[in-house]
Amino acid sequence: QVQLVESGGGLVQAGGSLRLSCAASGRTLSPYAMGWFRQAPGKEREFVAAIRRSGDVTYYADSVKGRFTISRDNAKNTVYLQMNSLKPEDTAVYYCTARVGSNYRTTFEDYDYWGQGTQVTVSS
Repeated sequence: QVQLVESGGGLVQAGGSLRLSCAASGRTLSPYAMGWFRQAPGKEREFVAAIRRSGDVTYYADSVKGRFTISRDNAKNTVYLQMNSLKPEDTAVYYCTARVGSNYRTTFEDYDYWGQGTQVTVSS
């Protein structure tokens, strides 16, 4: 079993940047496709970004495309989400997820592991 711990969240002004990290313990991340999801107060959890196990293919929600970048460093057992040009509507708890296999999914329930989340707040 792999434990995922997110970090890097915080309060930032609109237009600013944050980089979220997802560190794994217990097992290496290399067998897993990885994803990021977020949930804002009163809203459903939604897909943000995902990356294949090999790291060669990424996929983004339309709402973040061109602003967010997902990457992974298997040697460091860490996945990142670089968030630029942040908007108030990006405010949410962000969750890192891991799925056994090479291909990502865009549905939270298709992932096998997830972390506790990190809060991102963007002020206007």
